[in-house]
Amino acid sequence: MTKIKLVAALLVVAASLSINKAHAQGIDKGKLRFGIGLDGLLPVGSLSNTESFALGITPRLQYGISNNVALTFTTGFYHFFPKNYYVTDGIGDGAFARYHLDIIPVKLGVKFFLSNNFYLAGEAGAGFEVQDGGGPVKLVLSPTVGYATKHWDFGVRYENFSGNNNSYGVVGLRAAYGFGLK
Repeated sequence: MTKIKLVAALLVVAASLSINKAHAQGIDKGKLRFGIGLDGLLPVGSLSNTESFALGITPRLQYGISNNVALTFTTGFYHFFPKNYYVTDGIGDGAFARYHLDIIPVKLGVKFFLSNNFYLAGEAGAGFEVQDGGGPVKLVLSPTVGYATKHWDFGVRYENFSGNNNSYGVVGLRAAYGFGLK
């Protein structure tokens, strides 16, 4: 987990340093865009013991603060498909259980276009676990590498959820269709 966080920090630093060297117009300054994405998520670490994979839908607003930097607001819904796993009560008898996990992410971020189409992004926010009667809220940190055209945006990310004395993550692929708003 520490190596992933180090790589994420290095990506953000690299994006910050290369912003002055970006030559292309990745986005339009002062323009607002809306996109809706479909996400495929692969649990990693301890989460992979209980969850097979997840699917999500993620609407995103993007505002260009320069021709190569944008602010983002992303939310959505992730549904995890659980595995059957064996649970014991400590005295030898146990049962197979299925833990149901859904998450509503709410994230703010920055997107740095390194060329006309390639970008690095970072998002931070909250992940609201949806369970019967509500669930814990997790801190969400998510570095992304992506490729965007006028209407399509493809990104690969690592998303970490931490809080309530546990931490887990997913590797995600997002394919989104977007358009400008007036």
